[in-house]
Amino acid sequence: MNATALQELHTVRDLLRYAVSRFNAAQLCFGHGSDNAWDEAVYLLLHVLHLPLDTLDPFLDARLLTEEKKRYLDMVERRLTERIPAAYLTGEAWLQGQRFVVDSRVIVPRSPISELLVDALHPWVADPEDVDYVLDLCTGSGCLAILAALAFPNAQVDAVDLSEHALEVANVNIEQFGLDGRVTAHQSDLFEQLPHCEYQVIICNPPYVNNSSMESLPPEYRHEPTLALAGGDDGMDIVRRLFKDAPRFMSQNGILVLEIGHEYENFVNAFPDLEPVWLNTTNAEDQILLLTREQLES
Repeated sequence: MNATALQELHTVRDLLRYAVSRFNAAQLCFGHGSDNAWDEAVYLLLHVLHLPLDTLDPFLDARLLTEEKKRYLDMVERRLTERIPAAYLTGEAWLQGQRFVVDSRVIVPRSPISELLVDALHPWVADPEDVDYVLDLCTGSGCLAILAALAFPNAQVDAVDLSEHALEVANVNIEQFGLDGRVTAHQSDLFEQLPHCEYQVIICNPPYVNNSSMESLPPEYRHEPTLALAGGDDGMDIVRRLFKDAPRFMSQNGILVLEIGHEYENFVNAFPDLEPVWLNTTNAEDQILLLTREQLES
């Protein structure tokens, strides 16, 4: 920690200016909940001060206790020197206004599928209350499974991951949301160890980063589990297996919603005969696709 900063910085405004300057000078990589130095500095400070995330303005000129400044400056220094994502420093991540517990056993929740779930996949799902079974493959922290349970109030949701460590985190979040009876975590290699069920909705944010991109990932992303990111030579290794087995686990009118990140070209090259519906969100275009059981069977 910078002893001079501890001594000379006094207000919330002072600390934020300092952190933003340091973050920009270090050319940190963002993308784990914020996309710029200001938002990240604000989030970390409000977390340290135990203030709601939308209450910065009234406190900008408030003076901080020495202990509060020290906690914040320590966190800023770790963000700079270790390039740890902010979510791992705070132990939490926010997605669509919901708080999830996270640590380095899972990737930081950020899937744009979450935005589609807030609208209950409208118009592709006619009536959210008619959905009985939902599957979230590669669930990680369980965030999408939990958002699915909130979107489809009558559904049983299965949250599947290969990593037992990820499922430990998922179970913490399931319990935190009081969804123990409706969201069930399963350790399975995709469908292999999963009891048979015909799901009306399958969502999946799989490992899809191609080998070339994996080699050039910024340090922040290297703190995340490789198992949750690496998708093979063209990023489509898991997707190929998913498409092969998914129809057996889909209801007659079932849909599959899949995230592929920035692998659009690799996807089109791997599956030239598929014509999915591309689902755009506020910040994602050509990154999420929808397929029916009929399309996958053909």
